[in-house]
Amino acid sequence: MSETANPAEEELLERLRKADNPGVEAREILAEGQRRLDERFPEAPIRELVESRSDLVDQVLRAAWQLTGLEQQGGPALVAVGGYGRGELHPQSDVDLMILCGDTPDGETCSRIETLIALLWDTGLEIGHSVRTLDECEQLAARDITVATNIMEARTLAGETQLLDTLAERTGPERLWPPDQFYEAKRGEQVLRHSKHNDTEYNLEPDIKNAPGGLRDVQMVGWVAKRHFGVNRLGQLISHGFLTDNEYSILQKCQDFLWQIRWALHMVTGRNENRLLFDYQREVASLLGFRDSESNLGVEKFMKLFYRADLALSVLNEVLLQLFDEAILRSDEKQSIRPLNRRFQVHNDYLETTGEHTFMEHPSALLEMFVVLSENPELKGVRASTLRQAIEQRKLIDEDFRNDPANAELFMQLIRSPYSLFTQLRRMKRYGILGQYLPEFGRIIGMMQYDLFHIYTVDAHTLLVVKNMRRMRREETREQWPLACDVFYQLPRPELLYIAGLYHDIAKGRGGDHSQLGAEDAIAFCRRHGLSNWDTKLVAWLVRSHLIMSVTAQRKDISDPAVVHEFAREVGDLVHLDYLYVLTVADINATNPALWNSWRASLLRQLYSETKRALRRGLNNPVNKEDWIQETRAEALRLLERSTVSREQVEKLWSGIGDEYFLRENARDIAWHTEALLNRADPEEPLVLIRESATGPFQGGSQVFVYTPDVENLFAATVNALDQLNLTIMDARIITSADGFSLDTYTVLDEHGTPIGDDRSRIRAIEIRLRKTLRNPENFRDVIRRRMPRRNKYFDVPTEVIISNDLANDRTVVDIKTLDRPGLLARIGRIFMEFRLLVQNARIDTLGEKAEDVFFVTDHRGEPISDPQLCRELQEHLRRELDQSEEETIG
Repeated sequence: MSETANPAEEELLERLRKADNPGVEAREILAEGQRRLDERFPEAPIRELVESRSDLVDQVLRAAWQLTGLEQQGGPALVAVGGYGRGELHPQSDVDLMILCGDTPDGETCSRIETLIALLWDTGLEIGHSVRTLDECEQLAARDITVATNIMEARTLAGETQLLDTLAERTGPERLWPPDQFYEAKRGEQVLRHSKHNDTEYNLEPDIKNAPGGLRDVQMVGWVAKRHFGVNRLGQLISHGFLTDNEYSILQKCQDFLWQIRWALHMVTGRNENRLLFDYQREVASLLGFRDSESNLGVEKFMKLFYRADLALSVLNEVLLQLFDEAILRSDEKQSIRPLNRRFQVHNDYLETTGEHTFMEHPSALLEMFVVLSENPELKGVRASTLRQAIEQRKLIDEDFRNDPANAELFMQLIRSPYSLFTQLRRMKRYGILGQYLPEFGRIIGMMQYDLFHIYTVDAHTLLVVKNMRRMRREETREQWPLACDVFYQLPRPELLYIAGLYHDIAKGRGGDHSQLGAEDAIAFCRRHGLSNWDTKLVAWLVRSHLIMSVTAQRKDISDPAVVHEFAREVGDLVHLDYLYVLTVADINATNPALWNSWRASLLRQLYSETKRALRRGLNNPVNKEDWIQETRAEALRLLERSTVSREQVEKLWSGIGDEYFLRENARDIAWHTEALLNRADPEEPLVLIRESATGPFQGGSQVFVYTPDVENLFAATVNALDQLNLTIMDARIITSADGFSLDTYTVLDEHGTPIGDDRSRIRAIEIRLRKTLRNPENFRDVIRRRMPRRNKYFDVPTEVIISNDLANDRTVVDIKTLDRPGLLARIGRIFMEFRLLVQNARIDTLGEKAEDVFFVTDHRGEPISDPQLCRELQEHLRRELDQSEEETIG
């Protein structure tokens, strides 16, 4: 039977005895102790704090046990289980307890136990408890691996100590869950746990306990080691040959860092929180001493270190579990060894070196290993012993190694490999080889960008770009990216595309223009790897220009022939266009899956097609606008020949519209609008037409066409109504006819990022709502107010406004970047209305938490804004109002 351990516990027990409410007194004791521990954070060693927190709770629980009279000969035992059983507690960790009884407790003991539990609830601790006999524990442990695991980690806090010893004997590996069954069950748990976190260490809001590379992976190794080897500390695995001194040091350092994060999370949230949500990342980073610099935010530095620690733990977990697999499950398995060359052989379907010193004697084998894997796709991976050798010897990759033409040829052999390029590059990154061979890549490993647009770290995004490129070779990908797959097969040398993919974001986080800096790195790579001047220039241009196609498609009016012609001049020829298009599709899809929708796909497809046509026509032969108008009118008339309207009716209607309409709309839509306008039953009623866009630059969304008398607040009223209908506006083309009517086309997607489709009831509801709004747009008053998404609240996005004049098209361009929020377009529309500005066109783009919208406006006379003072006032008003509305929405 246990005894009160020291005078401090005696003093604590005395305080509880004297207290009117022992539970409340215990709560105050715990709070005092925790305040002292928090004052020492983060300077004090985290292991000392974690153990001290456990000791503090031990003292309170032992005193409570004594106070309730449960300390008696032959009585029950108070047992700590789970993390508390290991003596590891963070400020808000659950305190898992088991009251272990030899037999079913009598009535008096049950009453005392109930008193104890009531007292413990008053302490404020998150208590998880059970009352079980030895027989019940044995039965539960036989059925449930979790119970068996908890018993392995249990320790007696108070009461009859012999009970836990007896339980350990009855549930040990000789009786229940022998090491092979235990290992298989725990490995299955890990696979399931990792799958819930997308099998990646790089989640945007990671779970530091349960995700790959998290604390649970460390515990997993400890459980298996204890069950098989009977060791209580991971350091004891060194003597068993399963862990090196260096690996143990890495494991300790990474675990300590994750413990620091968990302690800080509990301090910030006041609860048992293991998720590094955006809500807490900045504050946790600040608590741990990370500060902003000119090129990186403190939170970005913090998350980079976190991701690197997570990756290191994940690789260690992989190595150790493979070693356990061989020792526990396959120790009696027949060994099959097949030589491949002087340096490598296949050992039971895994690649291994032919000797312990292979990498020291042949450093090039550090790269050759991945070439061999790519040439033998049937192999399961690298054997743990070989992987350990590679990690220990990767320091051999130095400047002389990188400049060795033989090594450059090996790397290019991998880049040109027809099989598993992405898989091998990912392995190279995990094992620290890629970052060692390409130091510029090593600098971006774990680098995050603190926004909702980039949901992967830079290194993970980069390899996903390459993965997307490789997927374009497969027939099953054609449905997702039909044009990109066709274009990919036209590329003369795909390896140049892969190199551009590797380098397009390589210079992020350095300050300056990452595209330009990355192009310089790409040139150095190409020269070191023996590429021709033409290939080098192409790769460098792709890296330097990797954003121009998406920016042009999403932020400029690609229905304007001048925009297409200017883009064609930047591209120069069809070969550059093909490479750039495939790179752009791969890049967008690897940045954030939510970004790629039918709308963006159609914009890029249209820009590609129009640019290709312009290049074939010749850069010195741009489209004449008058010819464009005549061709569009002629094609629309041809389409209308099959309708019930006469040519005279059509010409009369068109005579009051103006040329701009025929420049900015395609023939198919003009015919659709014209027929509906001439056949409508009530000419006084606003006309609303809805259908999916099937052709032109607006394919991939649903078109909402509005024809109604023009008034100043029409745009604001319309976008507010569409917002209330949960429709996302991707594009707006606002055209005012000579006779005072507005012909407006909004391209929209529903809340799922897809076109409205042929849902007649949904279309009808939209038509009714818009007609009601358009009948009295002057009654538009209140901008929609909805709750801002949780994640958006934690980003500081000061509004940026750039105003310039597009003299070629006689309009002013207002470029706005601000925090996205419900009702944003309506707010902007109202400000334009206050300044008596008319919106002619708009390109709407949401990138994570940031809205980047471009508006083409004129004054009320249809002229560009020529007054510099008015431009300054508009700019300042937009900034002030949008930043103020951001605060209101967050609040």
